[in-house]
Amino acid sequence: MKIYFAGAIRGGRDDAALYNELITYLQSIGTVLTEHVGDMNLTEKGDDGPDDRSIHDRDMAWLTDCDLVVAEVTLPSLGVGYEIGRACARNKPVLALRRPQTGKTLSAMIAGCNEIVTAHYSDIAQAREIIRQFVADIAARHGRDVN
Repeated sequence: MKIYFAGAIRGGRDDAALYNELITYLQSIGTVLTEHVGDMNLTEKGDDGPDDRSIHDRDMAWLTDCDLVVAEVTLPSLGVGYEIGRACARNKPVLALRRPQTGKTLSAMIAGCNEIVTAHYSDIAQAREIIRQFVADIAARHGRDVN
């Protein structure tokens, strides 16, 4: 199973360690095409490619190739929103994970889209269980086994 993980890069790297933990878990399920998102050395400059066009084209190729998308959306990111929209346009299953925050709500464009499964979690164990169930549901619909 090929997994596209989306998390903020240029929108801020405050959750990089969390992304790393989520990606490590996702790697036990399948191949994470975007494991660089959890790289603690990647800064908000987003220098993970030679130029912006290359980054865009590479990421869109991965998005086309993936079986599903898991996005951590607690930290608002234009890029993550764009990736989610493009994933929906490609009929990719999308899980948007979010930690509750006082005074901040998830964009209606994500929360109101019936093509996106949104879930709140409070700790990494709960996030893992939500991901496990999401992947199991997708695998069952497509007749696949999941680790």
